[in-house]
Amino acid sequence: MRTLHNIVILTGAGLSAESGIATFRGPGGLWEGHRVEDVCTPEALARDPELVHRFYDARRAKLDEVVPNAAHGALARLDAEWHGGLLIVTQNVDDLHERAGANRMLHMHGELKSALCAACGDNGEWEGSLPPDSECPDCGSPALRPDIVFFGEMPYHMEVIEQALADADLFVSIGTSGAVYPAAGFVQTARYHGAQTLELNLDPSAGSSWFGETRLGPAGTLVPLWVEEMLAAQA
Repeated sequence: MRTLHNIVILTGAGLSAESGIATFRGPGGLWEGHRVEDVCTPEALARDPELVHRFYDARRAKLDEVVPNAAHGALARLDAEWHGGLLIVTQNVDDLHERAGANRMLHMHGELKSALCAACGDNGEWEGSLPPDSECPDCGSPALRPDIVFFGEMPYHMEVIEQALADADLFVSIGTSGAVYPAAGFVQTARYHGAQTLELNLDPSAGSSWFGETRLGPAGTLVPLWVEEMLAAQA
């Protein structure tokens, strides 16, 4: 069996759901009452910037009401104590990984607490509401938008992620639907390069058949147990 040194972890909405952040689909989901086309595409932003900005303002405000859960804490512990390579790639736009203490991580779909200038391309930290026509602190253009990767846009950090997947000995997917690309294809890339693959999810994802092992249950239960296994094996 290949020695486990480099780990890549993909996290999705199911991880933060246990902290009280709504997932995207299903009853009570973020898309309930909103079509994706109305709030999460470049065309939606151009057509109705008030609606799009208001939607993300509400999500940003929600962050003040939630805290990291046991799964976030366990991954932060793994980040701190794992001697080998580690990269946490999150599809989530909340800041719960950081608040739990994780450092070796990337946001591939952007961040709620960041604003992007559509004119100069600069991005930076942002707190509170972000009205349409807010001015960029760098270039002065009234062109700030939520720093969120909309459907149809290229996710962030793809070159770094692809290299990490190529170097990975283990790829773990946590709380993801397996329905949104390119993240849904990470398991195939990791397998192609010889990595072991593990899915930790409440229910089987759309890509469960690609994983060497699937464990089902709440992330707050499964992730701490898995982290304990990994750190015990390392000792």
